Amino acid sequence: MRSVVIAALGLLLGAAPVFAQAAPPRPAQPTAPAPAQALPPPTSAPFPPGAKVGLVNLQQIAALSAEGKAATTKVQALIQKKQVEGQQKSKTLQENQQKLEQGGALMNDAARAALQKDIERQQLEGQRFEQDAQSEVNELQTELQGEFQKKLFPILQQMAQEKSLHLLLSAADTGAIWWEPGIDLTAEAIKRLDAGGTPKPAAAPAAPKQ
Repeated sequence: MRSVVIAALGLLLGAAPVFAQAAPPRPAQPTAPAPAQALPPPTSAPFPPGAKVGLVNLQQIAALSAEGKAATTKVQALIQKKQVEGQQKSKTLQENQQKLEQGGALMNDAARAALQKDIERQQLEGQRFEQDAQSEVNELQTELQGEFQKKLFPILQQMAQEKSLHLLLSAADTGAIWWEPGIDLTAEAIKRLDAGGTPKPAAAPAAPKQ
């Protein structure tokens, strides 16, 4: 299930590549990933007594839980920051390219050569920036996915143990066309995740004094 959770959260955190490679004479602008499709709220029905199989929709948990929303916000903020930086670099490069195209014939050999060298340097720096920016986004995604798993997996495991389940499935990977709504534990998983996990059992009442 671990790889399934990574894939589910990865869909919401954005897809690579985020930054397009610059190509002269007009460098491509970085493009944001398509927004995640809005998911309906999970159904909530009583768990059938004696049921030994449950399922959860991991994509809904990632999309609708406070933890998943916060992770998506962090990644999108980093992407937007890198896009602004990339656009500034791309603008400077484009201005120099236009300067060379429009006024290169009027420059002396030394000035034209210096401008061409500057353009080549900016192109290389732009490509390195795009690669580094994508790596930084990927690293943040991996970090947030790891944190998400550490918080979600114990909750799912405890839910399965509490209900004496023999099997807990990922709804997206079961291949099933229908199931009893009550075995869908997605809403409960989101509630527990938002609450910070499963509450500790209450302490046993003190024995009455003799």
